[in-house]
Amino acid sequence: MPLHNFNSGPSILPQEVLTQAAAAIHNFNNTGLSILEIGHRTTHFVEVVTEAQQIVKRLMGLDDAYEVLFLQGGATMQFMQVPMNLLDENGLAAICDNGVWGNKAVKEASLFGPVKVVSDTADKKHTYLNKQLTIPENATYLHITTNNTVEGTQWHQYPQTHALLIGDMSSDIFSRPTAFNQFDVIYAGAQKNMGAAGVTLVVIKKEILGKINRQIPAILNYQKHIEAGSLLNTPPVFSIYVSLLTLRWIEAQGGLAAMEKQNLAKSNLLYNTIDALPAFYCPIAKEDRSIMNAVFFLTDPTLEAPFLALCKSEGMIGVKGYRTVGGIRVSMYNAMPYSSVEAFCDLMKSFAEKN
Repeated sequence: MPLHNFNSGPSILPQEVLTQAAAAIHNFNNTGLSILEIGHRTTHFVEVVTEAQQIVKRLMGLDDAYEVLFLQGGATMQFMQVPMNLLDENGLAAICDNGVWGNKAVKEASLFGPVKVVSDTADKKHTYLNKQLTIPENATYLHITTNNTVEGTQWHQYPQTHALLIGDMSSDIFSRPTAFNQFDVIYAGAQKNMGAAGVTLVVIKKEILGKINRQIPAILNYQKHIEAGSLLNTPPVFSIYVSLLTLRWIEAQGGLAAMEKQNLAKSNLLYNTIDALPAFYCPIAKEDRSIMNAVFFLTDPTLEAPFLALCKSEGMIGVKGYRTVGGIRVSMYNAMPYSSVEAFCDLMKSFAEKN
């Protein structure tokens, strides 16, 4: 029975990327060494990092004002690394709290300076995005989570602000062409659209650094990582290599425009199916629905367990909603084929007919 991998992360990767990565474990680029064995400061690996950085800039349409880093610690590390490098006692962090990850960003930033929550959508269980923001004049930066993986909302247009704009793009990075140059810092855990868990992409405008007096440990200092070319310490070599393979795959598919076309087709199919079946409902405001993570529920909650059991028996993996939200969550990242979403929608229709 074929499996359909709807996991929210670590998530589905293109099959050819898995094949290439598996081959490199045995023999990387005909070196006779495994990718797991090569020295991280050798020419072999420096070329991997350099090419990955170049593709990131091409896909994002960014110039040399930006630096591309491959770090560790996930978005969770960035929740504190951003304010540590940018925020001081004279500034303020303006943050949109639109769910689990925005809330974590608030808590971490408050360790380094004052924080103002400029959007809190808990009043409606984070089922919408408040786009009418009042940003304090003394705000150093505005932080948004561009796609809320848990709650199923997504910014389709970014807020305008006089402050620096910081984007946690962990779950919608490279899913569509977008105004990347509107941001001063973009970060993303790789394990959704960009590769394997273990590496974090950070894209940063260099001119914003070095403005605060705080002493920053070298391993957390963006400037030190830039000077070292992402090789300040031993990097996650294999994860970066898988990211390179995935970035190559995205380019070969036609880039971000092609990704968006496919992702819209998949998400439209699923949302149209949900809206057409009385047995299911999606509480997310239509204009804010995520094309990456559809969060929805059964009208009769007692049918959720039987539906999830059916999904499991039919090879639909990872569709149970996040533990604090419940319901159903279907993640449709770049590598998810349209046929898998079709199969899931057919399963929904069959279940609705019988219940």
